[in-house]
Amino acid sequence: MKDLFTIETFMTGFADRTGLTLSARPARRYLWTDAFAVCNYLELFRQTGKEQYQQGAKRLVSQVHRVLGRHREDDLRQGWISGLGEQEGEQHPTQGGLRIGKELAERRPEEPYDDHLEWERDGQYFHYLTKWMHALDCLARVTGDAVYNRWAVELAKTAHARFTYTPWGGGPKRMYWKMSIDLSYPLVPSMGQHDPLDGLITYQQLQATAMKSAGSNAESPLGPEIAEMTAMCEGLTWATDDPLGIGGLLSDAFRLAQLTISSNLRESDRLASLLRDAEVGLEAFVRSRSLYASADYRLAFRELGLSIGLHALTKLQKIIELHPENFSNQHELKPRLLKLARFLPMIKSIESFWLEPGNQQSRSWTGHRDINSVMLATSLAPDGYLVLQ
Repeated sequence: MKDLFTIETFMTGFADRTGLTLSARPARRYLWTDAFAVCNYLELFRQTGKEQYQQGAKRLVSQVHRVLGRHREDDLRQGWISGLGEQEGEQHPTQGGLRIGKELAERRPEEPYDDHLEWERDGQYFHYLTKWMHALDCLARVTGDAVYNRWAVELAKTAHARFTYTPWGGGPKRMYWKMSIDLSYPLVPSMGQHDPLDGLITYQQLQATAMKSAGSNAESPLGPEIAEMTAMCEGLTWATDDPLGIGGLLSDAFRLAQLTISSNLRESDRLASLLRDAEVGLEAFVRSRSLYASADYRLAFRELGLSIGLHALTKLQKIIELHPENFSNQHELKPRLLKLARFLPMIKSIESFWLEPGNQQSRSWTGHRDINSVMLATSLAPDGYLVLQ
């Protein structure tokens, strides 16, 4: 119950600070943080049965769409990013994508690129959009309301069409890392290391929900997009020493295993490769000794991404044991999971460090208070984010 009280406290503070519950305070939305927050509300609803938490998730979704689905207040352009009229935009709020929610306006095409400033400028990130697709789909699964999945699918189609491109020399499509608010030009043309993988698994998740809702005879809503992402993933490796990236790999592995069971996907080999690359990344992260630094030199949300992924690892072990018939490469998965288990103590190390009141006074915590507190709440009760209900 201590964790539940802590999570409720974190989420109440987040809602008050960002204008979700205090109407006198302007709404301050940030897509990545809000995606985790939706899942946290769903988990609080599951644990307490209090309708206020399910309503909180719905209210947050509505506010995100009204704020980040529209042009900025300091932009000469007004209305929905998609260009739809007011009424149609309300019905299809994700059709033009969703802004990141950064403080500074996006870089105009004629402006020179500044690596430092670009981190503070608005636009659209593919990996933020997939997080929001996931949050919408989780809400659809919990509430049974298919409109949230429909909005997620519409977002997936828009994002895929605008973020992917065919190189001049031919070959598989590639992806831009950051696009302009209206998705008309790239702001950062390089490809995010895990974007194709995250896109593939998220599309598979959305399609599974849509097919279950529409019936087995329905057409695959994301069939072409899944095929292109599958081709894009061929031959790529995912190993990274970034704790947030490693946690994402482990979370994706758990999603993939759940979909392998529920939707009869044949993804055992991909699952094994994710675990292999996650192990490589974890070994490199441990060698860096980052967790021995003081709070001012650590980024809580990146470490909490790792602890969330390690929670996914414990759940992954259990479902593979319960459903061995769905995994043809048991002989490879089981020993790899056993080797990965040696990293599980990092969960307690990370969570206890950032629960310490003194560490929450550090500049690294207070400078990112919303994302840090929301992701710490996710790590303390991860099922709303990790488990596909």
